[in-house]
Amino acid sequence: MANPTVLSFLQVAAATEEVAPPLRVVQIEGLVILKIIKHCKEFSPALVTGQLLGLDVGSVLEVTNCFPFPIRDEEEEIEADGANYQLEMMRCLREVNVDNNTVGWYQSTLLGSFQTVELIETFMNYQENIKRCVCIIYDPSRSNQGVLALKALKLSDAFMDLYRNNNFSGEKLREKNLSWVDIFEEIPIKVSNSALVSAFMTELEADTPVTQCDYDRLQLSTNPFLERNVEFLIECMDDLSMEQQKVSAPFSFFLSFCNKFFIFTNSYQFFLTQVLY
Repeated sequence: MANPTVLSFLQVAAATEEVAPPLRVVQIEGLVILKIIKHCKEFSPALVTGQLLGLDVGSVLEVTNCFPFPIRDEEEEIEADGANYQLEMMRCLREVNVDNNTVGWYQSTLLGSFQTVELIETFMNYQENIKRCVCIIYDPSRSNQGVLALKALKLSDAFMDLYRNNNFSGEKLREKNLSWVDIFEEIPIKVSNSALVSAFMTELEADTPVTQCDYDRLQLSTNPFLERNVEFLIECMDDLSMEQQKVSAPFSFFLSFCNKFFIFTNSYQFFLTQVLY
């Protein structure tokens, strides 16, 4: 007779999956952060995105590598090409023995405007295959002010339940005690570097202090930002010109009418003077 206390491998795996600890920390290597910052700043203020690779270890999600997604025009955007690109990149990384497990994605934002419906839908698509994934949000505009605007987000469990059931009634939201601030959960970020990288950075430290002017010389990504801002300014000027034409059209008609009336009045007065005198 079989021992009832002996559990099969599938039962043990299922039990382990049920008691998986919640996600507490997102541990990112310093090289990954530098890659994200470089990619987002080069194309700022255009929005870019990329893939995060790493390992899911207990309550820690380790991000050990990343790669950017190519930017295509809206007319050239084909979903199959994007999927093939991701698979090919992950195959190449696997061949050189680099972590190729998808743990989420990163994307840039402008002035903190990242809470969109597209972000929620992307989270739901990822979590169909990856139960614990995060999105790294980087804001180059805020980082230029001296703050590293980098945060790790995930959808809250209560919101995901409502979203899956398409149950967004006011009663359900009050029952779950949800508001717009409860849609996303921010996970603390921990920056990690290997011992070799830490030793190398120590060797690179200069004996003399570095001034702000030395850092300003490294800022080479202002041209794309300036070009994009000029394009936005031109679009706004076109809209302003169209609105001014809409407003000034009735006023122009009134001025034209007044001018014609003034000319008619002067002509009539001249005619009367000629006839009477």
